[in-house]
Amino acid sequence: MLSRVIVTRSYNQSQRGLKKLLNKSGWGRAILDFGRTLKREIKDLFTRNSSLFEQYGLRYIGPINGHDLPTLERYLQFCKDAPGPVLLHIHTEKGRGLNAALGNPEKFHGTAAFDPETGDPISSGKPGAPKSWQDVFGELLVREAKANTRVVGITAAMPSGTGLSQLKRELPGQYHDVGIAEEHAALFAAGMAARDLRPVCAIYSTFLQRAYDMVIHDICLQRLPVTFCMDRAGVSPSDGPTHHGLFDIAYLRCVPNATVMQPKDEDELSDMLHTALSSAAPMFIRYPRGPAAGKPIKSAPVILPIGKAEVLRAGTDIQIWALGSMVPDALILADALAAATGVSVGVVNARFAKPIDATLLAEQARTAKLFITLEDAAITGGFGTGVLEILSEKTAGVSVVRLGWPDKFVGHATDVATLRAAHGLSAQQMLERAKAAWQATR
Repeated sequence: MLSRVIVTRSYNQSQRGLKKLLNKSGWGRAILDFGRTLKREIKDLFTRNSSLFEQYGLRYIGPINGHDLPTLERYLQFCKDAPGPVLLHIHTEKGRGLNAALGNPEKFHGTAAFDPETGDPISSGKPGAPKSWQDVFGELLVREAKANTRVVGITAAMPSGTGLSQLKRELPGQYHDVGIAEEHAALFAAGMAARDLRPVCAIYSTFLQRAYDMVIHDICLQRLPVTFCMDRAGVSPSDGPTHHGLFDIAYLRCVPNATVMQPKDEDELSDMLHTALSSAAPMFIRYPRGPAAGKPIKSAPVILPIGKAEVLRAGTDIQIWALGSMVPDALILADALAAATGVSVGVVNARFAKPIDATLLAEQARTAKLFITLEDAAITGGFGTGVLEILSEKTAGVSVVRLGWPDKFVGHATDVATLRAAHGLSAQQMLERAKAAWQATR
């Protein structure tokens, strides 16, 4: 009722007239102050929020029903015409109109196609398709946490989206949800690591940007054993520019004490997570959205040598270095490039974006004239740039072609293939660039 009165034209006209009249008298200011205090006290009888905001000079209105569109429009129009700052408190119900969403708001925070009657997801994959990266990570973290009670998982209000809901269900004492506060999640993890725990922070790559200060000053500078598992690394087509995880390699490569890695399949993710938790330093593991590779996971993970790449295919003339999800593309490109040029093409699973295997690069540069790098990340300052830096310092006469996402904000699409084709990263486009680069070396 108070809110309805406040936004009426007659009320506001009378308020302005009264203030104008009282301001002309010497005692008018005292009356206005008394009136404001009285009004605030009366409003506080009915709503808890108005006094808090109005003490800071914000005009508070609400709460109002955000599902009543005519009323909402009327209030918004009032705010638009108001002479000063206004805080309009709108109450809405997440998932309103769909019982399935009302019963499971986290699941329907972001969802693929679903049956509108039941809310059940409509699978677009084939029967027996690989599990998603996030679910594989969730299972692996549970395995590590069961084997070591010092391992704890931290999420910033995204247990299902990051796969930590499995840890929450099976080992609730080793699970923490700090709410939508990635900065606090990182700082919380730093404190735990300083007390000899092994925290694993599962955060979307794009949202780790919010905690960059904590990553540098509170974790890497202190060399604390915090493991960050960065989901949605690379493009996240259905989510658009705000959710693409394209910048993590570039913004982490310059941070001392940080190790950045990306697995090509589930088994390698298992090894990387075990390696990170066995380390005494900050570790960052990135992996994309969507189904994993479908590789069986061995029963016991192994510790990987830090900064050591894996040669998948020997070659002498051209070397293709790929990171994580781009490894299958590298193998396809190698076959097509060898057939088109008749030269020997090698493929390397880089594993690490930092540190990069400089020893292997120098060894291969003795015979190879062209290096091609593939990464699902921003090309500026990324993995390919790291390879270029090493080769420029250690060798001469070697060309490097970096294939990755351009220096622009990538837009929205329903699938990865559409975005790749729009930015020169389809299989045919990458082959044409590689062929042209090889011809240039001749």
